[in-house]
Amino acid sequence: MKRIFLIPVMTLALAAGANIHTYAQNTVMVGGAAMYPTKNIVENAVNSKDHTTLVAAVKAAGLVETLQGAGPFTVFAPTNAAFGKLPAGTVDNLLKPENKGKLTAVLTYHVVAGAMDAKALMGKVKMGKGSTMLKTVQGEELTIMQKGKNLMVKDHGGHTAMITIKDVYQKNGVIHVIDQVLLP
Repeated sequence: MKRIFLIPVMTLALAAGANIHTYAQNTVMVGGAAMYPTKNIVENAVNSKDHTTLVAAVKAAGLVETLQGAGPFTVFAPTNAAFGKLPAGTVDNLLKPENKGKLTAVLTYHVVAGAMDAKALMGKVKMGKGSTMLKTVQGEELTIMQKGKNLMVKDHGGHTAMITIKDVYQKNGVIHVIDQVLLP
């Protein structure tokens, strides 16, 4: 009797373990916090200690509701350190209410419609023979290219950001953490 009972329990345990493994495999740590694929972009971003400037900017621009929407979106998310590389006073100036339009343009330049993980981006780069252009929600294009094993994102002015954490899956898209702020 014990053997008959143990087989279904072991099967159930293995099945549960497989589901836990799959779920854990899609949960990425960013800024000291787990980014859950069952939450939306904003719900996850507010927990990242590395993205407090980005979250403040999204709130100031009035984009919270949009980034909580169905999407899907691909977001290239600059860290606090990336914002710190901008000339002194740039972030404070962009956060002023009278500069909401400029701030919105900068933030939406980091967003592409559709969910593109690193594999999809790499496929586009290979099809483009080394680079591909992606139209942002802001309306201008970003260039995605490969440098060694890394994916790079280049803005309109030629500034390049490296994707430092890829494939942070959200229920409404995917985030790729970058080390530079992109400017339209």
